[in-house]
Amino acid sequence: MPKTDSPKTDSPQTALPQTDLRLPLYQRLRDEIAYRIARNVWRSGEPIPTEAELAASHGVAIGTVRKAIDALVADGLVERQQGRGTFVRRPRFDRSLFRFFRHLDAEGAQAVPEGRIRARKACRASEAVRTALGLETGAQAICLLRTRLVEGRPILSEEIWLPALRFAPLLNAPLPEIGDLLYPAYERLCGEIVARAEETLTVGSANEADGENLGLAQGAPVVLIERLAFGFDSRPIEWRLTRGAAAGFRYHVDIR
Repeated sequence: MPKTDSPKTDSPQTALPQTDLRLPLYQRLRDEIAYRIARNVWRSGEPIPTEAELAASHGVAIGTVRKAIDALVADGLVERQQGRGTFVRRPRFDRSLFRFFRHLDAEGAQAVPEGRIRARKACRASEAVRTALGLETGAQAICLLRTRLVEGRPILSEEIWLPALRFAPLLNAPLPEIGDLLYPAYERLCGEIVARAEETLTVGSANEADGENLGLAQGAPVVLIERLAFGFDSRPIEWRLTRGAAAGFRYHVDIR
């Protein structure tokens, strides 16, 4: 008969915090594996233990493990590789804006925008920031103001909010060390990994800041992309607002 006791833990350092025992066993196992991935016990590209190993170490049935892995695959945290095992997966966000904005260089080739941080500061989080990031009243947040450029021409303006306690090293890190791509910098400097993100698109009109940052005429059409990014532990870790001229916007979807 399949066992129904709670998943075991390997060590205090990787133990899952108190979990809701009312949850199905496979869900508790799924949450424990996700927690360990979030704590870098298993890193991106590395295999997690086999289903047989997980079943033996946690005292559960193979079917329970398989169901937990299925949930992790559905959430995009791991991927099965035929004949090799199950590996920690990390989504690639470095080119995600190309789904919405298409910019070409002087030769007409797809251009990779340069990232330039205009300002960074820590301040008391507003209600909107607290709501997005799940912060308590009075909590501090870090704000990064960034411009994306192609061949020196500003094309996107970004306002990025982060929990101050988790991202404090970004305040004093040399800008070249942060680089063009923020998510690798989050991991390298702060130990924070973005596992997934949700995006919402809206349209609006250029404001005074868009005129200063993007050279747009007042009232020109702009596209706003709001992104909320989450860690492997499902906690929100970044709230990002990206603005760009509607003239550079494109929408593509493959419907089958």
